[in-house]
Amino acid sequence: MLKKAIILGIETSCDETAVAIIREKNNGRAEILSNVVSSQVEVHKEFGGVVPELAARSHIEKIDIIAQKALEESKIKLEDVDAVAVTAGPGLIVCLSVGLNFAKAISASIKKPFIAINHLEGHALSPKLNSDINYPYLLLLISGGHSQYLLVEGLGKYKRLGTTIDDALGEAFDKTAKLLGIEFPGGPQIEILARKGDPNRFILPLPIINRGGCNLSFAGLKTAVLKLSKNIKNENDKYDIAASFQKTIEKIIYKKSKVALEQYKKIKKTNNNKFVIAGGVAANKNIRKVLTKLCEEERFDAIFPPIEFCGDNAAMIAIAGLEKYKKKQFNNLEFSPKPRWALDDKAPFLKGAGVKI
Repeated sequence: MLKKAIILGIETSCDETAVAIIREKNNGRAEILSNVVSSQVEVHKEFGGVVPELAARSHIEKIDIIAQKALEESKIKLEDVDAVAVTAGPGLIVCLSVGLNFAKAISASIKKPFIAINHLEGHALSPKLNSDINYPYLLLLISGGHSQYLLVEGLGKYKRLGTTIDDALGEAFDKTAKLLGIEFPGGPQIEILARKGDPNRFILPLPIINRGGCNLSFAGLKTAVLKLSKNIKNENDKYDIAASFQKTIEKIIYKKSKVALEQYKKIKKTNNNKFVIAGGVAANKNIRKVLTKLCEEERFDAIFPPIEFCGDNAAMIAIAGLEKYKKKQFNNLEFSPKPRWALDDKAPFLKGAGVKI
């Protein structure tokens, strides 16, 4: 019987130190043997955001401990690992370097393949951790640093259909939370506060809602919240702003996703339509409900990773590593970190003031 591949995954692109070990099963899917994530929330809380130098120092202090814990939980010996996969970008270069150097050292010491992973590809393939999804599919990647619609045609084959021209969706959530006086990381708290508020009290802008295809914009929405935040008098005002913001985001994502689904159908012309929603903001339960409803209307299968695999984690890096391992797509140990690394490197750069769409 052939030995099933065992992949060690490492993630240090921002403020989570994570190590996971997965093993290929007989059906080709992956068994997660361990998935250890160490958050740095307490390190950065007083600064209201991630401080790169502090993040890198924390990774250096913790990565060996986290790796040891992952090995112990998996009951796998390091020498039995078949390949080492690590996030090489995009992300904070000082943080990426910690994970890369650690992974290279392990790869060299056990003489096993080294695989550099695009963090976004980890998110794109994260549904493979719990489903038998096949290519092609439409992907909505929504996180703190990225918001884009992508046609996924195969491993390494991505075509961008739409992207944010300013803030990422997760960034908009975090900035709104900060304006409401919520401690970092505040984005996930918006959904909780919204349950206590009146979503119809404030009418917020819907940037480029009827133009620009499935491109997105959130900067104007953030500016509107800034103006409202200057007149907060009590907790109910905060709840109502949060509820109005959440409802507005749902409207934007519903409308833009509908446009993206229509584009996908024109391109692929298939009855087996799948819509994957991944990234940290995919954990937002209301967004999940709205997009599940849309998929029912448009006859698409809505596919979400488990909530624990929406945020940054090493299991998604390991699954991307497994896919590359099966195709023998290895990298040499000279591979450098890529703080900017697009999935579709042929897509035009749209982000920035004055962009016309």
